[in-house]
Amino acid sequence: MSDLFAAAAAEVMQRRAPLAARLRPRRLDDLVGHEELLGPGAPLRTLIEADRLTSLILWGPPGCGKTTLARLIANHTEKQFETLSAVSASVKDVRVIIEGAQRRLGEQSIGTILFLDEVHRFNKAQQDALLPSVEDGLLILIGATTENPYFEVNAPLLSRSNLFRLNELTDTAIRQLLLRGVSHEEASIADEAVDHLTSRADGDARRALTALEVAVVLAGGQGSQVELNHAEQALDARAHRYGDDDHYDVVSAFIKSLRGSDVDAALHWLARMLEAGEDARFIARRMVILASEDIGMADPTSLLIADAAAHAVEFVGLPEAQLNLAQAVIHLATAPKSNAALTAISRAREDVRSGRGRQVPIHLRDGHYSGARTLGHGDGYIYPHRSSDGWVEQQYLPDDLLDARYYEPSGNGLERDIAGRRKDNRKDRVSVESDTPEESEI
Repeated sequence: MSDLFAAAAAEVMQRRAPLAARLRPRRLDDLVGHEELLGPGAPLRTLIEADRLTSLILWGPPGCGKTTLARLIANHTEKQFETLSAVSASVKDVRVIIEGAQRRLGEQSIGTILFLDEVHRFNKAQQDALLPSVEDGLLILIGATTENPYFEVNAPLLSRSNLFRLNELTDTAIRQLLLRGVSHEEASIADEAVDHLTSRADGDARRALTALEVAVVLAGGQGSQVELNHAEQALDARAHRYGDDDHYDVVSAFIKSLRGSDVDAALHWLARMLEAGEDARFIARRMVILASEDIGMADPTSLLIADAAAHAVEFVGLPEAQLNLAQAVIHLATAPKSNAALTAISRAREDVRSGRGRQVPIHLRDGHYSGARTLGHGDGYIYPHRSSDGWVEQQYLPDDLLDARYYEPSGNGLERDIAGRRKDNRKDRVSVESDTPEESEI
């Protein structure tokens, strides 16, 4: 039935622009959410209304309004507004924009704003091509990204831009958008249907409005009442290839199958996600996390393989990268399991948050700089490599944490050997005289 629903909805919607596009606000006052940035008197709003923007990066999850905000800026500026998508643009496209900006400024004294969607997809060469024009003010860059710009955007470009973090929309904002959409479609909606669509939107305005548009079609279109069953069917139609499970249920089943070492189940859920058009980068990211969270030192190569699969997704792309993902899934599912790394860092951070262990023992302090010796820094430090075992009995933890034990290796995989070495070290205390250490040993 969900296929029939999807087909009927697609037939109606292909004749017009998506509801999310038709509801795109034209004025700042029409924008829903982000009051801390765009409310009356807020910093970003002030810059937009004064047409005094400098280059900026908009960072936030999908559907939070980055592109909508960029279009609003276009409506409020007297500068030429150009757009590029980093997914398809090349260095040549950037140079064309720059040449046009130079000509426009010289002939008409009009500046240029470049909106670059998915800016994190620009490689270093492409970002470097932008840098001189952003630096001298020829271009005002507005970059939009779903990825952490501190990792994905070149430091020189980031340092010349103001960073604005856009959070996912609140349920209140999503509900307001849905009611606005129902009114635009000249329909009505039951409270439980609104609640259902809101709870499944996960702060994504585009997802909410797309589901609502399908629900209105299923309810009968203009003049109809959208009920809960229409909302449920709309969500099924939107992701019908997931069957009865939604996005998060399938991902959850995938991770739990890997953790549970069921390789066939893990491959099934991988295939399910690939067939549904799931973002392969999302799948790879989850595997990289699992490699440390659920396997860790029981099989350290798992992190390398998961990371290699993530790189292959970027480098090769689908459909070929399905092979790399499948290989990584097989390795992760069949690897020995341990959550000791997760437990260890959680315990250590808890002690840090509680204020324990603030003082670095004096023999571990840096003794390289001038005057450090007079303070006693490094005195008593024993260089481990002077022992044939490469290990000596020595205090490394702060004084108030001498009994702390964060990492407790499991008996699985390589951690069995690690546990044995730790036991031997604690049992076999090596006595080494504390000679004056050489500079390279400090």
